[in-house]
Amino acid sequence: MEPITKYTGKVAPLDRVNVDTDQIIPKQFLKRIERSGFGEFLFYDWRYKAPGKLNEEFELNKPEHQGATILVTGDNFGCGSSREHAPWALLDYGFRVIIAPSFADIFYNNCMKNGILPVRLDEDKVKLLMEKAGDANYELTVNLLDQTVTDSSGYYETFEIDPYWKEMLLNGWDEIAVTLRYEEAITAYESR
Repeated sequence: MEPITKYTGKVAPLDRVNVDTDQIIPKQFLKRIERSGFGEFLFYDWRYKAPGKLNEEFELNKPEHQGATILVTGDNFGCGSSREHAPWALLDYGFRVIIAPSFADIFYNNCMKNGILPVRLDEDKVKLLMEKAGDANYELTVNLLDQTVTDSSGYYETFEIDPYWKEMLLNGWDEIAVTLRYEEAITAYESR
C-alpha cells in the first residue's frame, strides 16, 4: 500500500446519507478476486442511465469533479453488507480520502486495511465542505501526522484516528506487512 502522510487532492461532494456497499459496488460486479478493475463500476447505478451512457446529473460525472481524489459524503457511509470490494472500487477509481460524519464500522476498517483514509468530521463541518466542493477544482489537504483537514482559504479542522490505524497508514502497511516485520522471529520459532 502507498503510505499516507500529507495528502492534497481535488474534492467531489456526494450529498447522500446511508450510502450502502451495494450502491458503492453493485453485486453483479463482485466476480473477481483481484483488487483492481472495480473503479469503472463505482456507483454504477447512479453513474449510468444505461450501460455505457453516463448520467450527467450524477455528482461524479460533472466536469468540475473529474479527477477528484477526496470524497466528501453524508452520514453512515458504507453501510450494508460487509464487502471489501467497496473500498477496492473507491481506491481503483482514485479516491484516497473519504470524509463523512460517520461510517459503517466494517467499511471503515476495510478502508484502513486497503490504504484509504476515512475521516470523521461533525455533520456541519461536512456540509460546509460539500458547499465549498461545489466550486470547480476545490482542494483539501489532509495531514495524517497532525490529524488535520485544511484548505487554502482558512478551513481548519482536526480529526481523531486510532493510533494503530494511523501507524499502518503512515507506513503503508497492511496486516501482512506487519506480520512480515517479525519474519526473523517466526522463522527462528519454526526452526526450533
